[in-house]
Amino acid sequence: MGKVVIVTGGGRGIGAATAKSLASKGYAVCVNYRAREAEAQAVVAAIIAAGGRAIACAADVANEEDVIRLFDQTEQQLGRVTHLVNNAGIVRTQSPLVDISLERFTEILTTNVTSCFLCCREAIRRMPDGGAIVNVSSAASRTGAPNEYVDYAASKGAMDSLTKGLSLELAPRNIRVNGVRPGFIHTEMHADGGEPNRVERLSAQIPLRRGGTSEEVANAIDWLLSDEASYATGTFIDLAGGR
Repeated sequence: MGKVVIVTGGGRGIGAATAKSLASKGYAVCVNYRAREAEAQAVVAAIIAAGGRAIACAADVANEEDVIRLFDQTEQQLGRVTHLVNNAGIVRTQSPLVDISLERFTEILTTNVTSCFLCCREAIRRMPDGGAIVNVSSAASRTGAPNEYVDYAASKGAMDSLTKGLSLELAPRNIRVNGVRPGFIHTEMHADGGEPNRVERLSAQIPLRRGGTSEEVANAIDWLLSDEASYATGTFIDLAGGR
């Protein structure tokens, strides 16, 4: 049976790098996006040009009906889903917690945590013969991201707990659930937080003295999804340059 993977938030950054890398290894890939259609279609075009199979699918993965449709469309066009990468996530402008509104806090948790829950739940309903899930968390779940992204850090801490608990629930069914925790990675997300050059500013604090790349994170996701990681579940790979 062929490998079919859904990559949420697959139009840019870590998601796009992961989609391309998995396609090069023989996965059929659904590139999910919410609003960035042109970017997602560009990822699909690159995969197809390289000889792979891919589709783009618009879905707000924090919406239950959209998630069901996302999985239905993937199965109809690519085959039964065997792997899932929960990568969709957002940040908002850097801020201490005292200045964060309830609306913003709720939006962050809904987008980052509810989406992971809904996609995990739908995936395991469709994985009768085993499978693998990787949740893209963040080093912020360990550091707390004070004065910048405490809300984002809290959402990623929740994702870590979900990852661990679900891995134990699903181990008897041979569905592996693991996580990656990127640190300062060169992606467009920093611009969303209001500081496009954040990685450069903080590089001196990183033991390896540089930010990471989306491709380096994608390599870890690839391995956790692969049969080479067949004995790994409930595991987290920190990709933060030693920080």
